[in-house]
Amino acid sequence: MLVLARKINESIMIGDDVEIVIIDIKGDQVKLGIKAPKTISVHRKEIYDEIQKENIAAMKSQLKPETLKDISDILQSHKEKKIDNSGK
Repeated sequence: MLVLARKINESIMIGDDVEIVIIDIKGDQVKLGIKAPKTISVHRKEIYDEIQKENIAAMKSQLKPETLKDISDILQSHKEKKIDNSGK
């Protein structure tokens, strides 16, 4: 983990596209401004964790044993074709 000290109106860059600006500091609370492309999602950690939890639950509810068997069969077939082609 990188730990940096910043003052109000100072920034931190993440890559070339994400800038985090210190907006205000009051007591034990820091207000941050985040400038990022619209293609990058920005969430508070607790919201991000909830989204991930919901995505996993949705994925699990859609997976059925026969789906996993089909995926396994496809992967095995692909592996066998790759082995056959590399042996020629």
